[in-house]
Amino acid sequence: MEGGWVVVLITASTREEALKIGRMLVEAKLAACVNIVRDVTSIYWWEGKVEEGGELLLIVKTTFEKLESLIKEVRKIHSYSVPEIIAIPVVAGNPDYLRWVRESTS
Repeated sequence: MEGGWVVVLITASTREEALKIGRMLVEAKLAACVNIVRDVTSIYWWEGKVEEGGELLLIVKTTFEKLESLIKEVRKIHSYSVPEIIAIPVVAGNPDYLRWVRESTS
């Protein structure tokens, strides 16, 4: 996976938290871009029962090399005890965009 790109999905409880996380990632050059999607309904198991709640979804574009640091930094500031931070490998894309992601995180 070294040398590749990833899209990272992170959920947040509030707009303020999502903005804080997104801005931190971009300013620290751990991400080239963060999109924030509002009004996501999440249904999940938590402490033995099914829960349902509203969240926001961060869609983070970065490189595989930045992933470990990204996870570490998000965990430091996230309000959840077990935040969703999952990475999906990018198998192909616009070469100019992928170059921009690499340059923006260097």
